[in-house]
Amino acid sequence: MHVEIDIPGTDPQGRAFVTWTPVQATARLVDGVGSTTTIGVVFGNAGTVGRLNFAPTRTSTFGSSVTRNLPLSGAPVPFWIAGRLGQPSSSYGDAAIKAVQKTVGTLLATKPLMVRIRKNAQTLGAAERDRFLNALGSLNGSGQGRFTDFRDMHVQGSSGEAHGNVGFLPWHRAYVLDLERELQRIDSAVTLPYWRFDQPAPSLFTAAFMGASGPNDVVQFTPGHPLEHWTTDGQVGITRGLRFAANGIPPSMISEAATLALGGTNQTYASFRSMEGTPHGRAHTGFRGSISSIPMAARDPLFFMLHANTDRLWAKWQWLNGRTDSADVNAYATPSPNRIGHALNDRVAVDVVVRALFAAIDGQLGYVGRAGFGPRAGLWALY
Repeated sequence: MHVEIDIPGTDPQGRAFVTWTPVQATARLVDGVGSTTTIGVVFGNAGTVGRLNFAPTRTSTFGSSVTRNLPLSGAPVPFWIAGRLGQPSSSYGDAAIKAVQKTVGTLLATKPLMVRIRKNAQTLGAAERDRFLNALGSLNGSGQGRFTDFRDMHVQGSSGEAHGNVGFLPWHRAYVLDLERELQRIDSAVTLPYWRFDQPAPSLFTAAFMGASGPNDVVQFTPGHPLEHWTTDGQVGITRGLRFAANGIPPSMISEAATLALGGTNQTYASFRSMEGTPHGRAHTGFRGSISSIPMAARDPLFFMLHANTDRLWAKWQWLNGRTDSADVNAYATPSPNRIGHALNDRVAVDVVVRALFAAIDGQLGYVGRAGFGPRAGLWALY
């Protein structure tokens, strides 16, 4: 007798991934025998790094284990799992579910998985860093890969649809998430790390990670580095010069606490979106080179880590202030003046919302809380 555990969100290799977002798993007995109609089974953690919480229903209190009665008939029984906040995985399989028969303690199943979330780039281990860099290098393909599609999205022609109004945050959320999905097609265990620009990140600006600025601000990498032959716009290499020390932060950068306070006394999106200027803009202009200019910023792969942090700050603001209701005028803002791409029924905005809605269903954002998105321009609420 054993138990089969099914978890939604598996990759083509059959590997399962979860975030902080609770998802409904199912379990069923196979070749069950006994004098009763059900067998009590305890589901708990068997991983060494990534940890899970469990509950019988979505609205129950989550804990370190859950007991379910599985019918001998083999009918599936649902239960809920979520990554335990603060205990994500470092690699696939370092989180796992064990199923143990309640009365006798017999191990009936072990299901490996990964608690996959976006992490602070400064905290990545070498193996996590290198998986990300390898996937990013493959996506670029020395200028022949799919990264070209992403470069072509963030150019002068799209600038007005993506910047300077209420659509800035949602446009870039969908953009960054799309790129992350493409990286995960290459390596399912990869997530996009974020550069927390209000704290020093000395390991980031090194030849082993995102490159060290060399003569004429040409970024230098270690020999054989996956980004060594990074190519965009027909040009090989990355130009980026720091206007701050590699172990410091960009000039005039504000703290995370100050950013979260930008919504004002009433914590409105109309006020919070000013983060586009500071801290977001300050992060860009902390450099010389392409990343400091809107039409050319996406040439530099650091752009996506910068925007992963911008998105994280917005997600945290949404979560802390409960901006989850699409009818709440504090949770969104209307474009002023009227700008194409920033209103609900604009073609670009609709495309962004649809993309992000499916991302929400996937439940993969994994910064804090549970991801879901409202239907108005400027509102991507965390439910």
